[in-house]
Amino acid sequence: MHEAPAAGTCHYRYVQGKPLPDPACTPGALNPEVTPSTLRRTICAPGYSARVRPPRTVTDREKRLSARAYGYAGSFATAELDHLVPLGVGGDPNDARNLWLEPNDDPRATTNANGKDDVEDTLHAAVCAGRVGLAEAQRAIAVDWTTALAVLGLE
Repeated sequence: MHEAPAAGTCHYRYVQGKPLPDPACTPGALNPEVTPSTLRRTICAPGYSARVRPPRTVTDREKRLSARAYGYAGSFATAELDHLVPLGVGGDPNDARNLWLEPNDDPRATTNANGKDDVEDTLHAAVCAGRVGLAEAQRAIAVDWTTALAVLGLE
C-alpha cells in the first residue's frame, strides 16, 4: 500500500464545476483480485463492495490525511473519501493512489452524495452486463469521471 501524499502537495481540478483529483497524487489503483475472469465472484457478486471496503476506523484517518494533502478546508459532512476507480469497478480499496477527499459538486449539498456516484453505478452495471470491458471502464473513470460515460458510449 502507498502512503497518503504530504500536506498541501495535491490540487483539485475542476471541469464545469465538477471536482477531479490531482493525477499526480491520485492516479487510481486497481485491486489485482478483480480481473475479467473473476468478475462474477468479485465486483458482480452481491455484497462485494461491503466485503472489501476498509472499516471506518481506517477510512476516517485516510480522510483526514487526504484533506491535508489537498488542502481541503470544507465540511466533511459534504465531502466523501472517494475511490477514484470505484470498488464496484475493481478499484483498490485501500491504496492512497486511489483515494481522495472529493468535495461535493453541488454547492448547496447537505450530504456527501454527489454526481460521481451515478457514474460509478452506471459503469458497474455496464461491466457486469458485459457492455463495457473492465479495463476500459477503469481507465475512463480514472482519467476523468465527468467524461467516462460519454467516452464509453453509455450516455
